[in-house]
Amino acid sequence: MFRIENGALIGSYRGETVRIEAWGDNALRVRTTRYSDFTDQDWALCEEVDPHNAQIAISDDQEKAVIANGRIRAELNRQCVIAFYKDDEMILREYFRNYDGTLCNESRCLKYISREYIPYIGGDYKIIQKFDSDPDEKIFGMGQYQMANTNLKGCILDLEQRNSQVSVPFMISSKGYGFLWNNPAVGRASFGMNLTEFTAEAVKQLDYWITVADIPKELLKNYTDVSGRAPHFDESLLGLWQSKLRYRTQKEVLEVAHECVKRGVKIDVIVIDFFHWPYQGEWCFDSEYWPDPKAMIDELHEMGIKVCVSVWPSVDKRSSHFAEMDEKGLLIRTERGGLQTYDYQGDCTEIDATNPETRTYVYDIIKKNYLDLGVDMIWLDNAEPDFVRYDFDQYRYHIGTALSCSAIYPQYFSRMIREGRMNDGEENPISLLRSGWAGSQKYGNVIWSGDVPSTFDSLADQLQCGINMGLAGIPWWTTDIGGFMTDDVNDPDFRQLLVRWFEFAVFTAVLRMHGDRGPHDIPVLDTRDYGGGYLFTGRPNELWSYGEEVFGILMKQLELRHSLKDYIASLFEEAHQNGSPLLRSMFYEFPDDDHCWEIYDQYMFGSEYLVAPVLSLNTFEREVYLPDGKWMDIRDGKIYEGASLINAEAPLDSIPVYKKTA
Repeated sequence: MFRIENGALIGSYRGETVRIEAWGDNALRVRTTRYSDFTDQDWALCEEVDPHNAQIAISDDQEKAVIANGRIRAELNRQCVIAFYKDDEMILREYFRNYDGTLCNESRCLKYISREYIPYIGGDYKIIQKFDSDPDEKIFGMGQYQMANTNLKGCILDLEQRNSQVSVPFMISSKGYGFLWNNPAVGRASFGMNLTEFTAEAVKQLDYWITVADIPKELLKNYTDVSGRAPHFDESLLGLWQSKLRYRTQKEVLEVAHECVKRGVKIDVIVIDFFHWPYQGEWCFDSEYWPDPKAMIDELHEMGIKVCVSVWPSVDKRSSHFAEMDEKGLLIRTERGGLQTYDYQGDCTEIDATNPETRTYVYDIIKKNYLDLGVDMIWLDNAEPDFVRYDFDQYRYHIGTALSCSAIYPQYFSRMIREGRMNDGEENPISLLRSGWAGSQKYGNVIWSGDVPSTFDSLADQLQCGINMGLAGIPWWTTDIGGFMTDDVNDPDFRQLLVRWFEFAVFTAVLRMHGDRGPHDIPVLDTRDYGGGYLFTGRPNELWSYGEEVFGILMKQLELRHSLKDYIASLFEEAHQNGSPLLRSMFYEFPDDDHCWEIYDQYMFGSEYLVAPVLSLNTFEREVYLPDGKWMDIRDGKIYEGASLINAEAPLDSIPVYKKTA
């Protein structure tokens, strides 16, 4: 049976209720449940959207209902099976093969239904949503997965947050629609050739959002209209961020900063990594190794350098805050066994960032021990959070079981800092973050790709990750230059990798040196058996650390970055205005060029620069496809006619980059 209620189309069939309503331009939100009512969670969708713009028609015999919003239309049969249309073209249809009616006439004996509810005793459902699959469709977005595939057709993606894996479940289709799986439950997305399937492990309702447009740029605008956009970006952060694992002391940080000044290496930010604290969960400087952090910060500010400090969500049982946080219920709860959720260098339980009391409690400590000293930015590391094991059925949050909501944790973790600082009167605080979810872009997060290997295969994966993060609505994305895990900094192959990675990173949102550089044979500072400044440090990771040849190339590339600052600032502003990422797939700028839908080893940096990174060892030339127009090689000024494939030189000191001139 169908009815209209508050501007929404409501359908019911065999104990299931379906609600479809307009939600933004040319877009519909779909919710279904077997409970008596829907929850009030909007998850990634902004609450201020007015869902009363739909045109709804219900047939007199109740056999069919239609809801339209602009160019998108959904048609439902009496079993509430849905087909979606862009104008008059079907773009997506729920998979349904059952006796009692179907959207097609095939395989009715299979007894497949489009939405399967698998109950848990006394609680939620596992919901499986099936759609028909178009084998010719190309799918992009969905966040960051460490693999070679840019086109996700044929891929299976776990909807789980892990170190270097970021689930952001918004996808863009070559058929002209965008689709948000609007539920932070642990689950899976399967883009098979025969079937498209989304699974949520433990939920009360199904929730997704769909929009249509002619080009990807319009789809991303529609999506960020309803999920939020990145704020303004601080233009003082467009240069080099200097970091390594790890500066152990105040003295080391200042020595590096002064050496940068001496060598003419302009850095915008210096980053103080983990275990500058006595225990995880103290959220303060260890006074033995950082005797006067305010004086250090003031001195860095005098050099024009901002300070970023690492914050983890883990709380060691030896921390002075552990007992109080445990008693107040501010930590993640375990369903069985002990309290431990994390075991790196301590017996730890992580904070429950979904609890507003937790966010206030931790933020107040961070403000007192970091921000009030002049720290400029917080680095929210281990933000997934990083568990002992990713056994999501073991953990429970303030807002529900980890199975039901774990994917949204990093978004709440980042809100702890942004909302706290804005409540203190800061206009636009920015954080570095190791994870995110749909809508995270609006909380001022620079998301980086996590602890990835120092290999050329990994570098190639990062290009794919950057493209798909951008198409999932995350415009501020970056990487550890050189990768995180290095065995030997003296290996010539690694030094070549570092150069190629830096050349790529010049044309990303943030240029950031970081990594754990081996071999790990630097003596520890002392032998204490607890956290703090002793631990270990990797080899030096400053621009001059890899020999004069490499230093010269990196300085040349840094100069190039500085020359592009005005242009890069304009890209950040465009992200704020319409949701466009800085690092863009070729088809994002050239949607009418079929070749651009097939090319994934080059990209557009904004609308003007075509970047062709070198993604393999000892490669000093490569093919580059230039779309229609005129293109200038920024290295020598030579002009090329587009709609052509060229062979470009790629000496070690540069990668092919072309500026569109017409």
